[in-house]
Amino acid sequence: MKTIRNKKFVSLIPKEVLESRIKVLAEQLNNDYRGQNPIFVGILNGSFMFLSELFKNLELQCEVSFIKVKSYEEMSSSGHVAELIGLSENIEGRHVVIVEDIVDTGQTMAKVMPEFENQKPASLSILTLLHKKEATKVDIPLNYVGFEIKNKFVIGFGLDYDGYGRNIDEIMILADQAKEE
Repeated sequence: MKTIRNKKFVSLIPKEVLESRIKVLAEQLNNDYRGQNPIFVGILNGSFMFLSELFKNLELQCEVSFIKVKSYEEMSSSGHVAELIGLSENIEGRHVVIVEDIVDTGQTMAKVMPEFENQKPASLSILTLLHKKEATKVDIPLNYVGFEIKNKFVIGFGLDYDGYGRNIDEIMILADQAKEE
């Protein structure tokens, strides 16, 4: 159990399970994008640990970039997405993989996708470490999903609680919510 600020968290997805699943995702990407020079675009701040671990396992010739959006306040989605802080690379004609830490409502991706599509990539895929299917309000096609999780608040491996907990090397759930399962 860990205490982050005033909340207690317990393990949901241990480090070893995360690493194993990320290797499987990397192998899928290695096969799907072999010879295509894709660009992986991480959504900051949450995706940085996932994307770093993923990149250790990619055997592709590829690039990485980041954009920043914000849709969370404290422990729930704010319901709106701030403007993108952007992508400087030219993605026209490129294979683009957007990398997210978590997709829940789908509103962030609904905002981000048209911004990318307007730049005419050869293809556009979404890779997310976590998906809260029961929280989804906007149907977004997810091409690669690490784990389906329940609509509970999680931290760790890049995900935070008011800026804290991103450095935890596993996915943790609020202790009170873990008891409900």
